[in-house]
Amino acid sequence: MCAPARSGYAPGMANTVMESVDVAVPVSTAYDQWTQFESFPRFMEGVERIEQVTPTRTHWITRIAGVERQFDAEITEQHPDERIAWTTENGTHQAGVVTFHRLDDATTRVTLQLDHEPEGIVEKAGEVLGIIGRRVKADMARFKEFIESRGTAEDGWRGDVDRSPQAGEAPRP
Repeated sequence: MCAPARSGYAPGMANTVMESVDVAVPVSTAYDQWTQFESFPRFMEGVERIEQVTPTRTHWITRIAGVERQFDAEITEQHPDERIAWTTENGTHQAGVVTFHRLDDATTRVTLQLDHEPEGIVEKAGEVLGIIGRRVKADMARFKEFIESRGTAEDGWRGDVDRSPQAGEAPRP
C-alpha cells in the first residue's frame, strides 16, 4: 500500500492521467462548481454518489465495470479560484489536483491531474488499453457541458486549506 504524500500526491503510484478543458465561464464559477462534490455523478461516469462528510473529507461510492467501491478522500490543499488537491485514505489508491486558470474574464482552463494505482487484473488491463485516460477526458468534456449549460455554479465553498509541510520543510507560520 502506498503512503500518500501530504501534498495531495502519492509517491510510487503507477499511473498519471492529465486532462485540460477550456470552459466558457469565469474562473470563480468553474471553481465554485467543482467544490460541489455531490454533483459529480451528473458528469462523472461511474460515480454513483459522493457525500461531503466535513469541509475537507468526502465519501465516494463508485461502480465501474460492475464493481462497486467505496472510499474516503481528504482535501490536502485548497485555494479558491486556484487549486484543489486530494488523496484517498482507504480503499482505492489515488491522489490528484485540479487547477483553474483564468484565460480571460469569461473563459477558464480546468486541468485535472490524477495519480492512481490500478488494482486487480481488470483495472490493470483497462490502464494498458487507455480506458482511464479516455474516461477522464470524457468526464472533463461532460463537466464543460454541465457548467456551460448552467452558466452559474450551484453553490461553492471558498475555504482555504494549506498543504501540510513536506519532509524537511518548516511548518508555515
